[in-house]
Order: sequence, then structure tokens, then C-alpha cells
Amino acid sequence: MPMASMVRATRGLAASTVVMTVRRVGAVASIACTVGVAACVPTSPGTGETGTGGASDAPYPDASVQYIIPFAPGGESDIAARLQQPFFKEKFGQDLVVSYKTGGGGAVGWSQLNALRDDGYTIMGINLPHIVIQPLQGNVGYATDDVAAVHFFHYTPDTLLVRHDSPFQTVDELVAHARANPGRVTLSGSGKGSANHIAQIRFDGLAAIETSYVAFRGTGAAITALLGAQVAGQWGYTSAGVTYGDRVRSLAVAMEARHPKLPDVPTFRELGYDLVSGAYRGVGVPDSTDEVTRQRISDVIAEINGDPAFVERMENGGFALIDVPYDRMAAFMTQKRAEYEAAAKAAGLAPSLEPEG
Repeated sequence: MPMASMVRATRGLAASTVVMTVRRVGAVASIACTVGVAACVPTSPGTGETGTGGASDAPYPDASVQYIIPFAPGGESDIAARLQQPFFKEKFGQDLVVSYKTGGGGAVGWSQLNALRDDGYTIMGINLPHIVIQPLQGNVGYATDDVAAVHFFHYTPDTLLVRHDSPFQTVDELVAHARANPGRVTLSGSGKGSANHIAQIRFDGLAAIETSYVAFRGTGAAITALLGAQVAGQWGYTSAGVTYGDRVRSLAVAMEARHPKLPDVPTFRELGYDLVSGAYRGVGVPDSTDEVTRQRISDVIAEINGDPAFVERMENGGFALIDVPYDRMAAFMTQKRAEYEAAAKAAGLAPSLEPEG
């Protein structure tokens, strides 16, 4: 069978070592062979070295990349990954293979992240505020500092939603009713300690109201509760406002500016509430991954994020794109961590944080 190979040779004192990347139809293999020795040792894709880890001068990626999503198929993390797939293939000629490791609101996957190969060919989806809030609530198998984030590429802005036939036409009307009926306005959301939950806590404080947050296992269940009139409203995301159209009414979005697909929906800031928030999604790697590989992965994600066609598809789904590359990650995480810890502390969601006396 015809095949093409690329050979890099290095010579030692006693023998010559030849590293070959052999490409066949539907397969990529790397073999390290010592001249004169009848043995070949498999190498990691793109490394030119045996074993795991270590960056090289080889192009990245030069093999398929495994992309683990720590949530069930069909959720927003999965949707975003699926939207990335064709652009990854088009730009880099390799497959982005999406798989799932579910449980614990992402914690099962994140607790196993550092046991994965650290060669850049296995990456995992990561979410904020999850990776900050979860470890504050108890032993979830990982700490925030265990998660090596390399790029955040989008967020789904929080949105206050009601049914299309709700008596609440505006945020002001909902706030007035909540003030007159403390604790009686029920709002669904995706999980405890989630972006939705943090938004509810922060908005209650800003508006001087008390609403009741009803946590559901995922955005799908939360919107189903809203559509089924089980709750008065929902702390959801802009994606729900776009997807469900006339079945829901978006009262406000937690963005700097209005969402292009929801141009008639005001921001909370327009209404006098300083609320910009949402679920941030990005990519993480094992903490043993070297700096060069981390930067390469960040560059790949940034290139996809910069494609106008990708931007359009994401916005059509109700997402909002951001770019937090690896070289700005430390400052970004410091800022978000302080923000989330303060909200969690105020709401009593973080037993590990002592309340101020």
C-alpha cells in the first residue's frame, strides 16, 4: 500500500535513532526505531518522543484530538463542541473526536482530568463558575487549582425568562411582584452553584428582593419546568430565548450590550442593574502538560473562534463569543474566582469560606 513518511534522524554515539511518522489512509502512527535493532516503540502523536508529554517541532495537531465533554450529550457544552468540530477539521485537517464523561455536574470528568495523557491530544471542556463553586461545597475529587485552563472561548449569558403568556411583561413588573410577595416568586435554573444560581443570588441583592430558586438537573429540565408552568420564571441563558422563540419572553440579558439575535431585549445594565454574567466554557488539559503544548492548544481554539462563519453559527445559537487565551488566563481566573467566591459566600453555598462577622 502506498504511504508517505516523514523522517527525522538524530545520531548518538553508538547508534542512530530514526523517528518516523507514518501516515496511511484512515490512520496515523509514529514509530521510533533504533537502526540495527529489530524493535520499534510507539510514540505519542506529535511528540517525536516515546511516552507521554513533551513538545516538539512537529505541527500541531498532526493526529486526531480527543475532546471530552463532562456533561451529557445535547447540552450547551456539547452543542458548542459540535459546532467547533467542522472548523477544526477544515483548518487543521484532523478530527476533533467528542466523547462524554458525565456525572456530578462535571465533577466526575474534572476529577479525572489530571490522569489523562498530557501530550495535547486529549483535552476536556471546562466551565465557570462550576470549577470554582464545586470545590467550595465539599470534596468533589478536585480543587480549582487542579484544573489547567488554556482557553475560554465563549459564554452563554444569563437571561431572565418567563412564559409567553406570563403577566410579567418587564423586569420591573416581576421585581414589584417579588417585593410584595417575598419568597413566593419561583424561578427555575440549572443546578445549585451554577451560573444561573449565582445570577439569581446577585440579582436578588441588586433588586432588594427575595425569590425562590428551584434547581433542576440541567438547562433542559429547567426550561421544561418553565414551559409547563411549574415555575413563574427561569434563570436561563440567551440560547433558550433564541431556541424557544415565541414560547418564552426574555425580560433582560446579562451582557455588556444586547445580543444580536435578541435585539429587543434590554440588558440588565440598561435597566439599572449591574449584572453581566453567564456560563463560561473553555478547554482544559492535565496539569502536567508543558507550556508550549498549552499555548498551541490555545492558539488552535483562538483560530476557530476568529472564523466569521463560526461566529455566526454560535450567535445563531444564542451564544456570545469571548477570547481568553492562555497568556491571559491567570488574571482572568483570579478575577472570576473572587467574583464567584463572594457570591457563594453571601448565599451560604461555600462551607469552606467563613462568613465575615
